[in-house]
Amino acid sequence: MSSTPRVALVTGAGSGIGRACALALLEAGYHVVLAGRRADALQQTVAAAPRGAERLLAVPTDVGDPASVKALFATTRDRFGRLDVLFNNAGTGAPPIPMEDLSFEQWKTVLDVNLTGPFLCTQEAIRLMKSQTPQGGRIINNGSISAYAPRPFSAPYTATKHAISGLTRSTALDGRRHNIACGQIDIGNAATDMTERMANGVIQANGETKVEPRMNVKHVADAVVHMAGLPLDANVLFMTVMATNMPFVGRG
Repeated sequence: MSSTPRVALVTGAGSGIGRACALALLEAGYHVVLAGRRADALQQTVAAAPRGAERLLAVPTDVGDPASVKALFATTRDRFGRLDVLFNNAGTGAPPIPMEDLSFEQWKTVLDVNLTGPFLCTQEAIRLMKSQTPQGGRIINNGSISAYAPRPFSAPYTATKHAISGLTRSTALDGRRHNIACGQIDIGNAATDMTERMANGVIQANGETKVEPRMNVKHVADAVVHMAGLPLDANVLFMTVMATNMPFVGRG
């Protein structure tokens, strides 16, 4: 077995799904680069590690800014010499208002984080994974149930998540010759701060407001660790992990 450390990079690692997945990858033995806009939130993720915090590296990053993304991957390369897994997780949404009332700035903010960010990070990951020895690695994109079906008043978020599915397929195809695999995890209502509103009821396609089930975010983290740990001659192209109608009681 090689003594070379396995290195993972997680965007949006300062909270929610990103934090849970970063800590799960740490528990699985990875060195983990934590990327996110807020340095204090990244440090909270470091503090939440039950063990192995010395294998975490926090790098404040704006994924929508090409210079910031280049600096993130340069830091990863300089510190660890390679990258085995990129989890493109960072995401945001716009206010749930009619499409015609959205401002250009609200639209652009969602595209910058949810689509341009994964594209920029994927570019840099491919460049690093192509050049390292042994060559290759894995890219995992955070999709959503919104990659298949919209919620009311969710045009920017839904558009970006549909686009992420196209980016996943293109990356999986183009990465093959460089031993780079790419897959997507589509998540439905993991119990994090972002989905607290689901417990109070959200508008449905028929106009009614209903409480939606949520699931423990650990199930998402476990799935990401599984995808990350596959040998590079195998790939989960798409996986859906979603809450069912059974109530989840606990902290996300």
